Amino acid sequence: MSRFVIAPLDVVKIRLQLQHHALSPTFTLLNPSTLLNPTVTVTPNGPVYHGILPTLRTIIHQEGITGLWKGNIPAELLYLTYGAVQFLVFRQISRLISKTGYDVPDPLKNAVAGASAGAIATTVTYPCDLLRTRFASQGTEKIYSSILSSIRQIYTSEGPTGFFRGLSAGIIGIVPYMGIFFCTYESTRNFLHRTNLSHGTTDAFSGTFAAVIAKTGVFPLDLIRKRLQVQGPTRGLYIHRNIPVYNGIWKTARKTVSREGWRGLYRGLTVALLKAAPASAATMWTFETTMRVLKWKDGVED
Repeated sequence: MSRFVIAPLDVVKIRLQLQHHALSPTFTLLNPSTLLNPTVTVTPNGPVYHGILPTLRTIIHQEGITGLWKGNIPAELLYLTYGAVQFLVFRQISRLISKTGYDVPDPLKNAVAGASAGAIATTVTYPCDLLRTRFASQGTEKIYSSILSSIRQIYTSEGPTGFFRGLSAGIIGIVPYMGIFFCTYESTRNFLHRTNLSHGTTDAFSGTFAAVIAKTGVFPLDLIRKRLQVQGPTRGLYIHRNIPVYNGIWKTARKTVSREGWRGLYRGLTVALLKAAPASAATMWTFETTMRVLKWKDGVED
């Protein structure tokens, strides 16, 4: 339900992340290859999005209301599978660290367990993430007509590795993200538990605060991952027809900064925070509440 509600914001975020040109009908790029014509003016082949609400209106106008839920099916599969793997691995690794006998501080234990859980969950569910991005990047012209056809098409034209484009950026990004998230979440939650706030309010606020801190810290890697995910033979067929060729994390980062400046690495951050904060709050509140119910049912004290 959380995923369905925030799906429009996710589509907006992906569209903004893939928009590599300046926010104007035409934009100018430096052309150092010639001194006679040092700049070149380019007209983008595709819509130019300005902000969250205008982007929502543009998508509805051009693609209909259903355009806001493009990629929702693979995204639902991603969220369900990712959540299951993430929390299972997090709890198991936390227990293993506790059983070593070493006095590991809770923030460090949570950071290690969170980073490990994020890396494993990202790898397992990455094909769903890639499909989500590609479906959300489609305009009125259909590249993939269904989940099964997209799987067959990618496997035929790009091979098995096609489902893992940008995985390295995902791993590099998710490890610090989950480490920062769980470390911040547990620290904030433990601090707030000493106040008079209820458990539900504490869990929700801690999840929101942790999501904002973690997402902001690693957002450039999320943008790089999205731009790498749409590479391949269909690169020129998405809503932004002029997506450049990107190869590797550092080359993508350098090309993005050279074309768009440092702010280009943070395209879509505002909508990402609007999307991530309530989703994380709901996720962590539900998780902690369910854990308390299960412990109460089994007669286990927290």
